[in-house]
Amino acid sequence: MTIPDSESTEVPCTPEEERRIVTELNNEAEADLKEGNLYFVISNRWYTRWQRFVGLVTEEFPSGETSEVTRPGPIDNHDIIDSESDASDPQLRMMLEEGVDYTLVPHEVWRKLVEWYKGGPPLPRKLISQGFYTKSFSVEVYPLCLKLTDSRDESTIIIRLSKQASIGQLYEMVCAGRGVAKEKARIWDYFEKKKSVLLDPSSEKSVEESGLQLNQDILLDVDGSASSHCDMSLAGNELALVPLEPTKSDAMDIVRGGGTLSNGHSNGSKFSLFGRNAFEDDVSSSTFGKGERRGLGGLQNLGNTCFMNSTLQCLAHTPPIVEYFLQDYSSDINAENPLGMRGELAIAFGELLRKLWSSGQNTVAPRAFKTKLARFAPQFSGYNQHDSQEMLAFLLDGLHEDLNKVKRKPYIEAKDSDGRPDDEVAEEKWKYHKARNDSVIVDVCQGQYKSTLVCPDCGKISITFDPFMYLSLPLPSSRTRSMTVTVFYGDGSHLPMPYTVTVPKDGSCRDLSNALGTACCLNNDESLLLAEVYDHKVFKYFENPLELLNGIKDNERIVAYRFNQMHKGPGKVKLEILHGEQEKSDSGRDPKLFGTPLVTYINKEPLSGSDIAASISGLLSPLRRVHLSSIVHSGNENGHVPDVADESLGSVSSRDTETEDNAGDDRELSFSLLPDYHSFSLQPLESDSVVNPGSVTKVLVKWNEKEHEKYDSSYLNDLPEVHKSSFLAKKARQEEISLFSCLEAFLAEEPLGPDDMWYCPGCKEHRQANKKLDLWKLPDILVFHLKRFTYSRYFKNKIDTLVNFPIHDLDLSKYVKNKDGQSYLYELYAISNHYGGLGGGHYTAYAKLMDENKWYDFDDSRVSAVNEYEIKTPAAYVLFYRRVKSESETSDMKVD
Repeated sequence: MTIPDSESTEVPCTPEEERRIVTELNNEAEADLKEGNLYFVISNRWYTRWQRFVGLVTEEFPSGETSEVTRPGPIDNHDIIDSESDASDPQLRMMLEEGVDYTLVPHEVWRKLVEWYKGGPPLPRKLISQGFYTKSFSVEVYPLCLKLTDSRDESTIIIRLSKQASIGQLYEMVCAGRGVAKEKARIWDYFEKKKSVLLDPSSEKSVEESGLQLNQDILLDVDGSASSHCDMSLAGNELALVPLEPTKSDAMDIVRGGGTLSNGHSNGSKFSLFGRNAFEDDVSSSTFGKGERRGLGGLQNLGNTCFMNSTLQCLAHTPPIVEYFLQDYSSDINAENPLGMRGELAIAFGELLRKLWSSGQNTVAPRAFKTKLARFAPQFSGYNQHDSQEMLAFLLDGLHEDLNKVKRKPYIEAKDSDGRPDDEVAEEKWKYHKARNDSVIVDVCQGQYKSTLVCPDCGKISITFDPFMYLSLPLPSSRTRSMTVTVFYGDGSHLPMPYTVTVPKDGSCRDLSNALGTACCLNNDESLLLAEVYDHKVFKYFENPLELLNGIKDNERIVAYRFNQMHKGPGKVKLEILHGEQEKSDSGRDPKLFGTPLVTYINKEPLSGSDIAASISGLLSPLRRVHLSSIVHSGNENGHVPDVADESLGSVSSRDTETEDNAGDDRELSFSLLPDYHSFSLQPLESDSVVNPGSVTKVLVKWNEKEHEKYDSSYLNDLPEVHKSSFLAKKARQEEISLFSCLEAFLAEEPLGPDDMWYCPGCKEHRQANKKLDLWKLPDILVFHLKRFTYSRYFKNKIDTLVNFPIHDLDLSKYVKNKDGQSYLYELYAISNHYGGLGGGHYTAYAKLMDENKWYDFDDSRVSAVNEYEIKTPAAYVLFYRRVKSESETSDMKVD
């Protein structure tokens, strides 16, 4: 991979002019949003450097200093491109995050940046409009990718088109590409290599609305070909099914693992409020006998949908939710609610639950549900990773609006408490809430809390009672982080060594250097130069000791070059040694970079090629392979191998004691000078070449098989990440906090933030009031969201602290201010887990099968039993509890 050479043209604009031009073009594009507008994806690494250069982003340090910035080189998008994609048609790497990995710029901004900086490659994307009731614009960063199989010869090709393209447009694209007349073509939804639905060429439905998913298969049949004599019964099988309406006892039988309908079919397995469901074949199952365990169906990952699968499995094992949706709930559908989805979301969710609770251990592809979800919640469209808690919040709210029995919401004027008893005010507020919101979600999942605001000036007290669906609890966590950095010796005296140190989360590079210095026993006359290595090159030096560490992500690779002050004195400049190897099949091409760059200091005055070669030889000397026979022949009893180097150009004599014949076989290392820091134009470096060092001089060492035999290049590879979160490390030993301490932090009194001022009716001014929350009414299903993700202006972080939560007998009585005699004892039944870091990671779910009293691990399509003692992990993200009824409540229910 190479970057196009930068042309030595005159800089067209000052940084201030570039900033002004780009700001104006961005504002113009923002004011003229319309479908089809062209945007370009650009590497956030490069774009951030440009923003710093023009002053759009400044790094602030405690002392008020700012870091020194330089003009960026050519635009380089290679860090966000899939290395295996065709160079003529570059494709983005999957799971990239906007603002972290890439930035989107309007067409005119891209044109200006290319005019000023050159580079690329260009990655154009179009603006699309999404949403059902309200339209919103978004750039389609990842178009839909489909795998087309031509049944005539079984050949396959990749089709890329917008997810908003119609089925008719898909036919046109396929027919044009395969040379087939449209009237003779038939395209099938070929999900999991099975013909499920024949796509209608006259349909204006979008491919997304038709349920086609990322990387899924479609099949082309052509009339008149040998393969076209297929069974067309699938296309014509549109017989309406009479909805079977199970009773409440039938539904509970399914939840508990038993029961079939009188006609022999399992309860609800074909029940549909739509008639025939086009996605009925999205269930892969084995044949099971009557009474087989239910509720153990997995969910297929449709492309980064593990967040959705985790949430769905938790809700699919919530007893009152399952009981409700396995009955006939059609009379509760509110198709007129402008805040809902005309009942379509609730129907799709109910259909999915019926599949999951059908007989046997099935794997279900939730295509129909995701299609509805994307239609009504465009933020979940596409195939980026999302947050399972955000998904849960939207889904519960959407289900409530779809099932709200209140068709016309009455207007109710809010009343102030005016010193009335809390019981009276709370009951009044709950009555008003129920008058406008009446659904199974409210009955089961919603509680009420008391909010008290106190003005710090006049002492005015305001008390309100508000409903909640879940409680988001802060995590009192450690203020430190561990960082792994590999230390390289700038004089070539020792092999590189990784060190893991603990530093303050809000610390600076000075803190990291001090911690590393202690770990590696740094001498008083030595110092460390920190750098980020990316793509086998030094991406950035951290030379300002006050630069904050929160700009370094866990997945980045940081090195520290160790120098004696003699090496790094005045009149010295950096020499960067990159490593490349030439494949035999790639002769004539630039070498492919590998390993970690080595850095040392050289004199600033003009140097010869021999001087450069001598420095490189010294840095490579620790990598020299030592053969046992050489040690024996050398007569060194302690096994020490003397350092002997021939400082002629590229020729490094072996530490092994060799004969002259063997020495004659040595091949010289080949060096090339990279005169431009940002380009990959190579100039051969000869022994008599004259080098005028700049602030950084880059030299490429070309390795061949002989060099790999002499030097152990493995020490240059496998540079560790700053912090590696393992998906498998579910039982990491670390600090621990209790769920109760999180709840108490949530309920603690605290002042409002400066951006969240309260208008005091007494002072008639906005005040930074003190706020106190209290639990007043708790629901039967209580959901705790552990706030593991923290965000600031420049930094995102995940807290991996282990939260110790009760599995049984969670008693919240002392936290509930309403003393109504109810039991507030809860039992855990499901957990949504998140493994890994920000912008990715993986979601799974633990859920308890009530009839078995056993826990299971739901990892997309894989379902396995898990011991109860294993479910407490640092990955726990959303906790689901159900209220345990007291004996008096249970007896009252029996009487009812």
